[in-house]
Amino acid sequence: MAYSIPYTKYQKNLKEGRFIGLKCSKCGAINFPPMGICRECSGSELEETSLNGEGTIRTFTVIRVAPEGRKPPYIIVMVELDEGPYVIGNLQGLDPDNAGMDLIGKKVRMGTVQVQGDVYSLGEALVPAFSLI
Repeated sequence: MAYSIPYTKYQKNLKEGRFIGLKCSKCGAINFPPMGICRECSGSELEETSLNGEGTIRTFTVIRVAPEGRKPPYIIVMVELDEGPYVIGNLQGLDPDNAGMDLIGKKVRMGTVQVQGDVYSLGEALVPAFSLI
């Protein structure tokens, strides 16, 4: 049976501090944020699974010229969650001027931050944000 999590349910779970992905019955991959088909095998047999929200920084960048509605500088990280999927989000609690290569491999915990909408988005939204453990 194909399964998807509506955007509103995804946002509600984020707001409540729950991270819900979709696990593929065909290959076992976990997809987060949830989408209608598996990113790995394009399978459509998916079921909800809870994520612990912890992972490891694999790469990062410091944003010094920000899009509309954002105040630079800030750090964006790509995190490999313990369950497997990669997630991109802000890194909070560290001065961007102190961000160095030693960030790669550090453990983080996922939370959320609210971002303002702009002319290209659907309005305000919660997005993943990370803090060093």
